[in-house]
Amino acid sequence: MPEPAKRVCVGAILGAHGVSGQVRIKCFTGRPEDVASFGPVETEDGMRRFTIRVARGLKEGVAASLSGITDRDAAEALKGVRLYVPRAALPELPAEEDEYYLADLIGLAVRWVAGTRPEGRIVEVHNFGAGDLIEIELAESGIKRKTLLVPFEREVVTEVKVAEGYINVLLPHEVSEEHVNKEDKE
Repeated sequence: MPEPAKRVCVGAILGAHGVSGQVRIKCFTGRPEDVASFGPVETEDGMRRFTIRVARGLKEGVAASLSGITDRDAAEALKGVRLYVPRAALPELPAEEDEYYLADLIGLAVRWVAGTRPEGRIVEVHNFGAGDLIEIELAESGIKRKTLLVPFEREVVTEVKVAEGYINVLLPHEVSEEHVNKEDKE
């Protein structure tokens, strides 16, 4: 199994679709039907592997068949399972256009545009439904690991330099330097 940082989540199973074992997949690809374009997918734990055959588009993603899943009960049992492909299966993006995959952000250093906080690093990118959030592990947080979630928006993440290994972050006024420092003292 490839290490987690070398894999990219391309979709999540929302539940069964019909009675013949199809599933509904929420796709994290540019075009929903591309979820099947990168070869076999595997579960987060790497224990199961599926070939996807997209049947049709849906409002929230696609209806698809997964190899080995032939009935509704088996399809419903996969609800909530995230599907991954190796990072190497994705097409390379043109460097001159400053494009990147969200998975490429993990591990990048975080430089603060304003404030005196020590650098941090990105440990995860989340999306709980209202947009992407980057989870930043704060440097020098002592024995207790401290992280901060900030929205992945142009106003907050002012510069992304994947090749150079860092991003610049301007904390939103809702997460002031004073607020973060207060949490450090607790």
